[in-house]
Amino acid sequence: MAAISASQVKELRERTGLGMMECKKALTETDGDIEQAIDNLRKNSGLKAAKKAGRTAAEGAVVTRVADDGSYGVMVEINSETDFVARDENFTAFAEKIANAFFTAKSEDVAAVMDGELETVREQLVQKIGENISVRRCVVVEAGDGNLVGEYVHGGRIGVMTVLKGGNAETARDVAMHVAAINPTVAHPEDMPQEQLDAEKAIILAQPDMAGKPEQIAEKMVQGRLKKYLAENSLTEQAFVKNPDQTVAEFAKAAGGEVIGFTRFEVGEGIEKEEVDFATEVMEQAKRS
Repeated sequence: MAAISASQVKELRERTGLGMMECKKALTETDGDIEQAIDNLRKNSGLKAAKKAGRTAAEGAVVTRVADDGSYGVMVEINSETDFVARDENFTAFAEKIANAFFTAKSEDVAAVMDGELETVREQLVQKIGENISVRRCVVVEAGDGNLVGEYVHGGRIGVMTVLKGGNAETARDVAMHVAAINPTVAHPEDMPQEQLDAEKAIILAQPDMAGKPEQIAEKMVQGRLKKYLAENSLTEQAFVKNPDQTVAEFAKAAGGEVIGFTRFEVGEGIEKEEVDFATEVMEQAKRS
């Protein structure tokens, strides 16, 4: 068996991005044949990806694409296990590639779009980076006749797509920026689900100052507070983040537009993230390398 030189290990590491021990092991198994070692590592990538698939991936990025004419757009969430990896150039390049694929396909079907070449690319990235990488979700937003789609991504973690009737791309982007910052529940007061209003009404009725109030007065107070609740949680009624003296609806109207709706993604929302203390996390990282 030929001795494995440091230069061979170095070359394999540079070409695969894998750790020193993993590269040395692969070269030992192929008697120093770098090309064969790469082939074997690629064949094993599916297994490595499968082993890592059970780990929680609640970090990552949100990426958007909008057609030049504003007729439609897509927004995709791609997850990693750590924020460190989410900033890695290999991960960001993968995220851009995925966004382009969904934009071209104009599809929300993650399994269908990822099937084949993109899944192979994902598995290779899992092998190279050493973390679970997953494409979680995609939304396709259609503008509709006379409307346009706007986009805004904040820090790579919060993405928003808005639909405006009339207006322009800059206005649609500013509204999306407001949604990213304030996180309204619905676009318009009438969009608020009845069960949410009922739950809020129950909370209001349970407040101390409602005790002992005559029914008519209590109902007036409830309606007043519900109106305030709707204004605070409905995009069109909120004070515009860049100019609190006007509502979002007034801002859009001044630019010749009207807010139709929005979609907001935040990385990791709804994912139950495993709590790991720092010392344990460092030890786990050390074991992986």
